[in-house]
Order: sequence, then C-alpha cells, then structure tokens
Amino acid sequence: MTINFDTLKASLVLYGLNAIYAILLLAVGWYLSGAMQRFVTRVLSVGHRVDPLVTLFVSSVTRYGVLAVVGIAVLQLFGIQTASLVAVLGATSLAIGLALQGTLSNLAAGVMLLLFRPFHIGDDVEVAGKAGKVKALSLFMTELVAPDNTQILLPNGQVWGAAIINHSAYPGTGEVKVTFPVRAGSANALAGEILKELRQDPRIAEGAAPSVNVSKVIAADPAAPVVELTVSAKVKPSDADAVKQRVLDHASALLAAA
Repeated sequence: MTINFDTLKASLVLYGLNAIYAILLLAVGWYLSGAMQRFVTRVLSVGHRVDPLVTLFVSSVTRYGVLAVVGIAVLQLFGIQTASLVAVLGATSLAIGLALQGTLSNLAAGVMLLLFRPFHIGDDVEVAGKAGKVKALSLFMTELVAPDNTQILLPNGQVWGAAIINHSAYPGTGEVKVTFPVRAGSANALAGEILKELRQDPRIAEGAAPSVNVSKVIAADPAAPVVELTVSAKVKPSDADAVKQRVLDHASALLAAA
C-alpha cells in the first residue's frame, strides 16, 4: 500500500485550516454569546419592570442559543452532516419534554407569573385553596407563609391555573370582626377592657375608632344569660390576622380571669 504524501499533505493543510477557522469561530461565538447575554440583561433591566429571575432566565437562553448555532457551524466546517444530528436532538428534546411535561408546565406558568405579576412578595393572597403571605416566587414554585407560620409550597401550574384573590392589591383598610359569647353580667366590663386594649394598638386605622357591641342574645335564661360580643376594628389588610389574634388572646385572658 502506497501513501500519497501530496494528498495527505493537502488533507492536513485543509483540516488544519478548518481547525484554525473552528477555533476562531468558537472564540468569536463565545464573545458574541456573552455580549448578547449582557445586552438582553441590560434591555430587560431598564425600568426594573421585569423580575430579575426572568431577566436571568431569558439572557441565559439567549447565550446558549448563540452557542448552539456556533457549535453547529463548527461541525459543518469539518464536513459533519448536522441535519441528522439536529433531528436526533429534536427527537431527544421531544422525549424529554414529554417526560417532564409537568415540570415544564410549571416552568411556563412561573415565567407567566413573573412577567404579569398578579401578586408581589409580601401580599396576602388566597390561591388554589390556600391562603397566606407571599414569601417567594421562583420559576417552579410559589411559597406562601400561612397565618400560623406554616410554609406552603405550590407548583406554579396550580397557581397560574387557579383564581387568585389578592387582599393586598388595593391600598386601604380592611375590617376585623371577632365574635365570642360572654356572660351578660360581665359584657360591659369586658367590652371596656377590649376597647382600651385596641385604642393602644398602633395598627388600628386613624379616624376609625374600634367598637365592641352586643350583637345578639345567645341564652336568655335569667339565671345565666349569655350574649354575643362583636369586636370591630379597621386595620390594614396585612395586619388583620395579627390584630384578630390579639383580640382573641386578650379576650381569652379576661374570660379566664373573670
């Protein structure tokens, strides 16, 4: 077997030049992908209207998209047929997508929530049968904190596909109403103590004095009459649960001491 050194030399020169072109193309593509990532980040960060997590996600997708195009161009330089490779990658992506369709739906819902922002961190919301204060929102999960300080993790697919009740969407005040039974003879004294306690609470809205009234008679037995006291106060929606709990604790302490 004879070796044609002229052909070998020409092939080495050709592949050597292709290797140099590939290295240059990779270097340019790497720089271009970083530049595109920085450009997308800068555009989405203008005005601070887009959540930083969305900005990071979109800029990363842009960078890896540029790198994928550069990678395909490098393979073509060496004569590798990329059509079959793209078809294999497409089929693989489809299989992975079908296997992770639940996760991908949560991802898509997370992007929609981050873009449209039906609620913000710290809002009091009711969604998917759960209620609490929004603590965190990621691409896959929404985290709520229940009034009893319990963590609630909801997949974003459930959040986006359900009715969202946001008690903090509009500024203003909400009303706290607490009712409990007491003996008729101690109703006035108890009402006075509760009013005194509420008037000292800085969370009560200014210009809206709290009230404690007898709302109805529960037991009209002359020997042991029982009435229902209703406590009403105007507070910020975010303070409603805390004020309600304070009223209940104070009333329980007074009833226990009576």
